[in-house]
Amino acid sequence: MGELQDRELIFVFTGPDGSGRKTVADSVGTTFGIPKVVSYATRKPRSGEIDGQDYHFISAEQYAEMEGRDEFIESVALHNCRYGLRRDDIEHSFQQDGCIYLIVNPEGAEILKQLYGHHVIRIFIYADRATVAEREERQGLSQELIQDHLSHYAAAMAYQSACEHAFENYDLAHTVFDITNTLEAYLQRNLVERD
Repeated sequence: MGELQDRELIFVFTGPDGSGRKTVADSVGTTFGIPKVVSYATRKPRSGEIDGQDYHFISAEQYAEMEGRDEFIESVALHNCRYGLRRDDIEHSFQQDGCIYLIVNPEGAEILKQLYGHHVIRIFIYADRATVAEREERQGLSQELIQDHLSHYAAAMAYQSACEHAFENYDLAHTVFDITNTLEAYLQRNLVERD
């Protein structure tokens, strides 16, 4: 792992499943033109998910081979599926772009913080349990999966106090606006307002 420069930052979006962290993260990333490092997953794509954009969807066998080669900087098992971030993807993105963002669960966020220290800015996205359940129902997730996610809700919420920033996500535009204002200080782009 190479030494990171001061301006090389990893914006890590985390929080409970169903909080909207992916939608918020992608909107913020697009606003700033920051590339996303995409995780690998052994599950099938859900409705609307695109391979290479939401996750790299691979087989359990491919995942095991990559893990055997120690390619993952972070690897977790959730809901009978494996999710991982490749070390090379992060390193390559830093060389190309300097700043990146990614979307991981609290366990992944903590691993990245331990590895990269002050270069990691954790952005915790949350909503109340009822809102989370309602969003996941609208996404067409099974009741079994929704209940499984909700069983981890309290543990995920407990990670909020460890994060550098937390945002309640009930209105997407408002949440994205607040986060972009917050991240501007880290990026120090010296933008000038024009009339």
